Amino acid sequence: MEDLKSRSGGGRTGLSERILGGGTEPDPRFTLANERTFLAWIRTSLALLAGGVAVEAFMADLFGPELRKAISVLLLMLALLIGGGAFFRWLNVERSIRRQTPLPLPWIAPVLAIGGALVAAVLVVFVLARPL
Repeated sequence: MEDLKSRSGGGRTGLSERILGGGTEPDPRFTLANERTFLAWIRTSLALLAGGVAVEAFMADLFGPELRKAISVLLLMLALLIGGGAFFRWLNVERSIRRQTPLPLPWIAPVLAIGGALVAAVLVVFVLARPL
């Protein structure tokens, strides 16, 4: 039986070969770890999406319409960027593993950190400016 690592492209054909771009079939543990990381980013995206919807739907008594809309849009945009970026991150890591090249930088981590800090800053300003 032929070793999977020795087969170029793992015997893949068609769309998967074009998307993955060749290389050698990696150890399944690396592919599965990459997939788990992808799913973690998707969970984060879904949580941000739920947060954006919740702020818009349930915070009318606490926030004015402009602030509520701003926070909701920030959370929804973060969800969009993280969810979309998760796929491209997964794909680029999978290609790097197959080609045995250095892993790409995780640009979605700083996007999430900066976006989360921005939402937190807006809320801090709101709390400080709110009358007692």
